[in-house]
Amino acid sequence: MRRLRSTSKIGSCPCCFIIPPHMLHRLATSGDPALAETAGRTLRETQSLVAFRAQLSTGAPSPAAARHKGLRRQVFDCKGSSDLPGNLIRSENGPASRDKAVNEAYDNAGTTWEFYSKIFGRESVDNHGKALVSSVHYGQKYDNAFWDTRQMVYGDGDGVIFQRFTAALDVIAHELTHGVTQFTAQLAYQDQPGALNESMSDVFGSMVKQWALGQTVDQADWLIGAAIMAPGFQGRALRDMANPGTAYDDPRLGKDLQPGNMKDYVQSSFDNGGVHINSGIPNRAFVLAAKAIGGHSWEIAGKIWYHTLTERLTGTADFAKCAAETVSVARDLFPGDASIAAKVAKAWADVGVLEEASPATALANVSAAYVIAPRMMEIAAAAMPAAKKKKASPKKAAAKSSRAASKKKAKSAGGR
Repeated sequence: MRRLRSTSKIGSCPCCFIIPPHMLHRLATSGDPALAETAGRTLRETQSLVAFRAQLSTGAPSPAAARHKGLRRQVFDCKGSSDLPGNLIRSENGPASRDKAVNEAYDNAGTTWEFYSKIFGRESVDNHGKALVSSVHYGQKYDNAFWDTRQMVYGDGDGVIFQRFTAALDVIAHELTHGVTQFTAQLAYQDQPGALNESMSDVFGSMVKQWALGQTVDQADWLIGAAIMAPGFQGRALRDMANPGTAYDDPRLGKDLQPGNMKDYVQSSFDNGGVHINSGIPNRAFVLAAKAIGGHSWEIAGKIWYHTLTERLTGTADFAKCAAETVSVARDLFPGDASIAAKVAKAWADVGVLEEASPATALANVSAAYVIAPRMMEIAAAAMPAAKKKKASPKKAAAKSSRAASKKKAKSAGGR
């Protein structure tokens, strides 16, 4: 298990960003003055946003809330400022703009909406037909994109490492999926629940891209954010779901830190407990399950993960809970094919969350063949503060002493 430490811990928040803080910290200390200035400004603006948005209410809409049917989009232009939402440039059914970023935000939001609607019958991120609002050209060379609990926001990037954040369909689908999570499981943005939050966004972000391209699981590249990386970047993408830890090795950013197995789980004070780092473990589990099942990721594996996210998980769910629920959902959705649940269970075993059970315990576990791996117990125990032994009150202590004396007396009398 690796440990990363930082003097600047960013706490739990309702804002979800595509670029993790550890990457921005590396750029801010890279020695390149221009990159350092841009990354430092992005970090400062990010912290201000987090502080403000933490005051907003989030969660599922009231059952009495108005429902809307159909796709509704709005794209605003911040024109380099941090004032949201900016000036309205394009609305649903409006003409295309001469601004490429506006059209990309509009089109990619539409593709994501269509995917959720056609594959899962979902009406927007909240399932109540919420309008998909996007703001482009946020800040000066802002090195991020984020979902702020209300809308999408995109920076233009520094032009050296990151470029236009609207260019990648998987990034836009990733961020909008944070909206789906907000209105369903509400996974806490910290430690393993936060890593699951990030992983769900990567999983569905990749699926939307595969669906748009008509790719099978074997044709997919399983990369996240390849289209937002500028020519100066040394690597393939932000993350590689199939091979965590191999997406980049850049002198300014360092090496990709994602683990692909629980034995390499990172205990970190960065990034809300390493939510963008440890998400590599459930990411790889999904890829392994999808490839073992075969075909298109959204047809079987995607349905299992969607039902798990929207119906089974709650805010404190960890990797073991997600593994158990995906196996259970696989059985429920596909009762006629036991091999599907077995393939899902094996995927989680291959990343160290589950392990093969002994015959004696095989009937009492989540998949009839697998149990929670001991490594999961170790990490859970390490995360829990040591319990303090409470001193008994004088009254309770006296009562306890009296009971003990009575027992001793009765035992003595019985032995005569």
